[in-house]
Amino acid sequence: MVFSSPLRAWLLPNALLPVLLVAWGALRYPHLPGRIPEHVGLGGVDAWTDRTIGSAFAPVLVHLGVTVLMVGCAELTLRVTPRDELRAGRPAPFAVTPTAPSPLSRPGSRASARRIARALLVFNACVGVSFVAGCGVLWRSTPDPDVPAWILVAMILPLLAGGAVTVAAAAGDRRR
Repeated sequence: MVFSSPLRAWLLPNALLPVLLVAWGALRYPHLPGRIPEHVGLGGVDAWTDRTIGSAFAPVLVHLGVTVLMVGCAELTLRVTPRDELRAGRPAPFAVTPTAPSPLSRPGSRASARRIARALLVFNACVGVSFVAGCGVLWRSTPDPDVPAWILVAMILPLLAGGAVTVAAAAGDRRR
């Protein structure tokens, strides 16, 4: 399924990003000030917290959780029986009801399921890129409340791009 050869390459960025974030954070941690940003708003850093391993690595842990969730969703997408393989009157796994499975809750074909699973993995990689930008603010060696405006753009654009890829894959499935 997800770990099969056609999708294995799509897992690579999702495996590398957390490793790179942990390595970068481990290198930066000794140089962090005693208080680090806890929240960044439109006006810059608006909340601070004491530097601890948990507070410094919170984005990495959140990204790991999101990665597990998204890989699981991709795996389930590949395991659902597609609409084109359903037979009338035969119960299908993951169906809403055994007699009337919803055609909107499943991919149209195995190829479509692979496209949607890849899109989910791309979206997760985009989430990771967004976290890289956030960690750039969090792991600065000076407690500066000013944050350049481009950081917000660097955090939002990957999320929008990943969301667009995922929506396009799902919408393409609906059209077919």
